[in-house]
Amino acid sequence: MSSLSAPPSPDPGSTPPAPPVPLAALLARRDLGLRLLAGSGDVPLHWVHTSEMADPYPYLLGGELLMTAGVQLTDPAHYVERVVEAGAAALGFGVTPVYDTVPAELVEACARRGLPLVEVPPRTPFTAVARALWRLMAEARLQELRRVTEAQQSLAAAAARPAPVPAVLGALASRLAGRAVLFGADGTESTAAGREVPPEAARALHELAGVLGPTGGAPAKGPASASGDGGGWRLAAYALGGGDGLTLGVATERRDPGDHTIAGVAVVLLSLLTAPHRGADVTVRDGALVRLLLGAAPEDVAAALGPGPWTVVHARGGDGTPFAATALAAALGTPLMDAGAGRGMRTATGTPNGTGTGTGTGATDAEGAPGGAPAAAPSPVRLLLPASAPLTAQPGWTLGAAAPAHARDLPAADAEAARALRRAEASRTPLARHRPAGFAGLVDPAEAAAYARALLAPLAEPLTETLRVWLSLHGSWDRTAAALDIHRNTVRQRITRCTALLDRDLDDPDVRMELWWALRYL
Repeated sequence: MSSLSAPPSPDPGSTPPAPPVPLAALLARRDLGLRLLAGSGDVPLHWVHTSEMADPYPYLLGGELLMTAGVQLTDPAHYVERVVEAGAAALGFGVTPVYDTVPAELVEACARRGLPLVEVPPRTPFTAVARALWRLMAEARLQELRRVTEAQQSLAAAAARPAPVPAVLGALASRLAGRAVLFGADGTESTAAGREVPPEAARALHELAGVLGPTGGAPAKGPASASGDGGGWRLAAYALGGGDGLTLGVATERRDPGDHTIAGVAVVLLSLLTAPHRGADVTVRDGALVRLLLGAAPEDVAAALGPGPWTVVHARGGDGTPFAATALAAALGTPLMDAGAGRGMRTATGTPNGTGTGTGTGATDAEGAPGGAPAAAPSPVRLLLPASAPLTAQPGWTLGAAAPAHARDLPAADAEAARALRRAEASRTPLARHRPAGFAGLVDPAEAAAYARALLAPLAEPLTETLRVWLSLHGSWDRTAAALDIHRNTVRQRITRCTALLDRDLDDPDVRMELWWALRYL
């Protein structure tokens, strides 16, 4: 018969809303007096079913503890064969009134087929066994719900940390007592946390992640999740919903109730953390970008982004993952972000990095080395915020903010943000804002001081002080002499000496201006 060749397995759709309970937990109940005669006590029990049919196969769903007193037991070997084919987890045999002891043939048949056989004493009704199992399942369900709730709180707290993606992976690995890995679209390991796994398990997890296809609007090329075993570990892979082909891999030494639910919470959080933050007005922004690429002036396009003015922010830091810049943009509440990282980004004027003038990126590159050589520091993340949006320091990041500017002034604001970021890094403050200090604010203090020391190196006191006072008094010999309490001829001699040592014409207003600026930074 076809039914004999296709034994059913437990139907997940008909499983009660509670985790299965191992037979060992039922055997541990002393009030029941159950005794294991054959098989293992590790099998999971989904429910209890009582049947005195000679062939119980048609009435079993699989995964149950089948209880019988052997009323119609005539062929123990055939009976056990049919019970095993039905997928029952274990067999409970009640002694008396039909049998005084469990038939030896039944014990041998169960041992031969690996079917756990439990002796039920006369004092224990079958209903007591069923009630005990349901109580154990309720307790397990409550424990599972408590574990899942605590895990959800832990994962949510991790998602709010400065480095949310590694934090969520770490929390997931801790809750499952295993390892959590985030694979990129190309199959490479992007971020991982938790215990080390055997090489065989790591290879199997990588292969399992490879069978999943992209989600989030892309044509499906594989399942959304998959599970398997490798190296003695239990493996699972889940496709994230961000549309970038990312996959979460999980490896644990065992599967506990609630693991899949906990992993599902992590999948949702990671999908949100790694997905591009695109608002409802994404079509308008994309249209503005196309117009800009086709040659429109920034001030003509900026109206599509909002009324303005805007604040340009440069940022450097993060946790080193590919999602740090996206998380920063989300924290600051803007979708307008350029991740930088030396990927050939362009300025607001369409000039490539380091080749234009008056751009924030060019200013950053110029700090590293002259002639367009790459700077030592990585390119900053650049963000554009409405001027009305609050800007606060972000953990793990150093920020430099420009003064609010309209679209036509964004290139200058980009340079302001670059200088503010350099000042924040030099002073080790998490946030520095542009200081409207006139032309002096356009000069890096450290660079100006170095130039001043080199320019005025030939002068020594009292020549330097005499030159400072003389310039401050607009070249007046008498007033300088009175201020320094020296003779006017001494002033003339010192200024003449300065002219010779500096090899500059002090009657030239440009020279006087340059020397005055240099003296300010000594």
